[in-house]
Amino acid sequence: MKKFKTVGLVTAVLVFCAVAAFASGGEGGGHNKVLDLVYRFVNFGIVAFIIYKVAGKRLADFLSGRTKQIEADLSDLDGRKADAEKRLLEVEASIANLEVEKAKILADAKEQGEAMKQAMIEAAEVQAQQIKAQAEIAAAQETKLAIDAIRGELAEQIVIAAEDLVKKQLKKKDHEDLVAEYLKKVVLN
Repeated sequence: MKKFKTVGLVTAVLVFCAVAAFASGGEGGGHNKVLDLVYRFVNFGIVAFIIYKVAGKRLADFLSGRTKQIEADLSDLDGRKADAEKRLLEVEASIANLEVEKAKILADAKEQGEAMKQAMIEAAEVQAQQIKAQAEIAAAQETKLAIDAIRGELAEQIVIAAEDLVKKQLKKKDHEDLVAEYLKKVVLN
């Protein structure tokens, strides 16, 4: 039904325009020029009214929808801008903290290096003490073995020298008396 009204209105406007054009087709003076100008304004008004009636609502919806879309895009861009600024501040803060973190890492590494150095020195000192103690024990054992060997050799030489001395000084009778006395002691015990 709406289409019929629109088609009828458009037809009426076209007929009116045709009538106006036909009426203005005479010989003219200045009066016809003013009348022609009035008809043109009337025709423009009618065409504008028809366009408004036919496409006005859609055009208004399109323009308001486009306006809303632009507003939504602008608010979205504002949100993105705020997020980008926030991220920029975070990055700048992390860059500023980077120097502090670098200094902290270097200080920690230096501290760990000093601790490792001290631990290595202490371990080396302990190992040196152990080696020294083992060397002292080995030297004491070697000294004891050498002294025992010297004593054994000295004892052998003393025995040999004593035998020689006893052989030279002991006579046969003294020798028999000694053997007898020794046998008595062995038998009694």
